[in-house]
Order: sequence, then structure tokens, then C-alpha cells
Amino acid sequence: MIVTIILVFVIGYIAIAFEHPLDINKTATALVTGVLCWTIYALASGVPPLELEHQLMTPIGEIASIVFFLLAAMTVVELVDAHQGFQVVTDRITTTKLTKLLWIIGLISFFLSAVLDNLTTTILMVSILRKLVKAREARLYFVSLVIISANAGGAFSPLGDVTTTMLWMKGQITAGSIVVQLFVPSLLCLVVPVLAMSFALRKMHFVGTENPETSQEDHHQTHQYQVSPKQRNLVFIAGLLALLMVPVYKTVTHLPPSMGILLNLGILWIITELVHRGEEHTVRDPLSVVNVIRRIDVPSVLFFLGILLAVASLEVTGVLHTLADYLDKSLGNIKAIAVLLGLLSAVIDNVPLVAAAQGMYPLAQYPVDHELWKLIAYCAGTGGSCLIIGSAAGVAAMGMERIDFVWYAKKISWIALVGYLAGVAWLLIVPH
Repeated sequence: MIVTIILVFVIGYIAIAFEHPLDINKTATALVTGVLCWTIYALASGVPPLELEHQLMTPIGEIASIVFFLLAAMTVVELVDAHQGFQVVTDRITTTKLTKLLWIIGLISFFLSAVLDNLTTTILMVSILRKLVKAREARLYFVSLVIISANAGGAFSPLGDVTTTMLWMKGQITAGSIVVQLFVPSLLCLVVPVLAMSFALRKMHFVGTENPETSQEDHHQTHQYQVSPKQRNLVFIAGLLALLMVPVYKTVTHLPPSMGILLNLGILWIITELVHRGEEHTVRDPLSVVNVIRRIDVPSVLFFLGILLAVASLEVTGVLHTLADYLDKSLGNIKAIAVLLGLLSAVIDNVPLVAAAQGMYPLAQYPVDHELWKLIAYCAGTGGSCLIIGSAAGVAAMGMERIDFVWYAKKISWIALVGYLAGVAWLLIVPH
């Protein structure tokens, strides 16, 4: 039984990794893999029905909490975007000097990702860069920096990366501790690549031509409905507060973050209904939550659901604990294991890697805010930048800007790796 489940998991994972050559959406593969693993366990384990249901519902409850959180948070971001709220940021970027713009874009992506998430930040910043940097090769460097900085910013915030959110929601880390302990290494993971790219850009001469593919996409993404500056600013501030207040809600109530974000989404929903009360339906409907929800990337959320179900099946069968014992005996150092997981996340999706680590190392042995969890949060969040396919941010940028895998590997991977190692060095050397 265990061998069959592992085989199904491996085959499913290979299918996910080769999504594009196979031309099969990774979400479909993840869902089939997750449910099939549990089906095999149910039919072959001999566990009584009531115990089997309990074994399944425990991870289902945790997974559902993450899914609800993601759906609500993505709705808040899309609602702000529909009201052109992010123009508050873009209107303040006026410099045309490439090296100065590099620092501005990097820092904005870094801090914006900590509040939103690395995927949303990347999509937003790539759209901004199309208007700010016309030369395609120069823009590719900027977009690559956005990938690195968005992943770095997401690592030190419980809201910035799905894996950090997973660790936070399952109780391995606390919001305040992760921000304090990981801010400096995450910042190093940004600063070192910015310095490297600054020198690279100074030696290059770019022709001010625009990629013809992007102009059509920009036109497609242009807002068709105008909102007043007052409405835009109100929704932007309300949306930002809706996200920022989630850690506060969890700290005060001790309820899961999903409850806080759902409450804040409801409040923001009411605010937007009142803002557009009395307007014509042709103006009001496109800006409503009901319409904005249609823009949510539901397949990505369902992918997390499927892959987390599959990992949960490996946990309940004891496979992950066996793997933990093997790694401990082979490497003998949990810090080395965490760093290795980060590098593996450049090839393998960091969601199942972190989910596996959560199953391998119990809280009884490694309590809340243990250095292992902080190192895993940093490494899993930033290691994926070493390859463009190693993170959701990288995959999104790759699709939007048609970035070649080989170009990124030659030009950017070593820069991302140096930044990653700089943060690792800080965590390993500096006492906490």
C-alpha cells in the first residue's frame, strides 16, 4: 500500500513538473493525485471507517482554513485593483535613471509582497515595469529582480508567501517573531542582488524598444471603468487595513487567520457597496465583489488543495517521519536539511516541501518559533528564486514577459543564489 501511494505521488509530481510538455494543467493532476492517494489508503489500510474519517478530516480542516484564507485575501487584492487603488503607488515612481529605479522597484516589491503576497506583487510590478522600462532586455533584469524581491519580502511576513502562511497557520511560527527574525536576512536576499544588477546595468546599453507582445496585454489590462480619486483612495486604504489587521485579529482572538480575513473581506464588501450605492448598474456591477471574485485565480487555490491532500496522505502513512529519520541520519543537521529544502524549492514546488517538513518534524520536538521553522520559512520562501520555475512569482513573470528559462539561468540564477546564501549566512552566524 505504502509503495503504491508513494508511486502515485511521484508520478503525479512528475506530471506537475512537466505540465507544459504534457499540456495537462497541474491543478487537475494535483487533485487526482491527492484524492487517489487517500482512496488507496482507504481501500488498503484496513482502518475502521470512523477512524479513517477522523484521519482525513483533521488535515481537511487545516487545508480548508488555508484555502479560505487565500480566496478571501485574493478577493481583497482584486477589489483594490479594480478600483485602481495601486495607482497610489505607481503615480509616485517618476525617476528614469535605471540604477535608481532598480532600488525603487526592488524595495517596493519587497515591502508590497510582505503585505500582499509574492504572486500578486509580481503581477502588479510587471505591469508597472511595462510602462516604466521600454527596453526589453533591461526590463527582463527588472522583472527578474521583482521575482527575487517579492519572494524575499514574502518570506519574512505571515501574509507574503503561501509557505510562510502555512507555517503560521499551523502554529510553527508566530507573526511577530517571524517578522523580527527574518527581516534582515530577507533584506540581504534583496540588497545583494540589487547591487549585482546595478553593476550589470551600468555596463550595458539598451535600445528603447518595447516588446510588441506587451502592448496588447497592457491594453487588455487597462481599466474600462473609472473611479473617483476619493473612491480609489478609500478602497486602497480599507483593503490595506483588511490585510494588515489579520495578524492583530489572530493575536487578540486566537482564532485562525482565515476568520480574520473573512471578517475583513465582509467589512470591505460593505464599504464598497456603500461607496457605489445609487450609481448606475453599468458602473457599479463591474466594481462589485460579485464581479471581482470571477477574476480570482481559483485553479491555483485548488492546486494547493490537491497537493496538500497528497502530502497529508504521506503523513498519515508514516512516510514523512521515515524520510525525516533518513535525512537526520544522512545529514545529521537540521539546519543543513532546511537549506537543502530551500535549494530543492527551485526545482520542486515549495508548498509540498514545507508541508512535508511540517509532517516530518513534530511541534513536541521543535516547538513554536524554533530556529528550524524560521530557517525553513526563509529558505523555502527565497530558494525558489534561483530558477524561474521555482516559485509562483517566477512562473507568473515568465508567462507575462516570455522570459526564457536558459536566459534566466545564465543571467540571474547566480545572482539569486548569492542573495539566498547571504540570508542563510546571517541566520546561521548571527545569534538569535
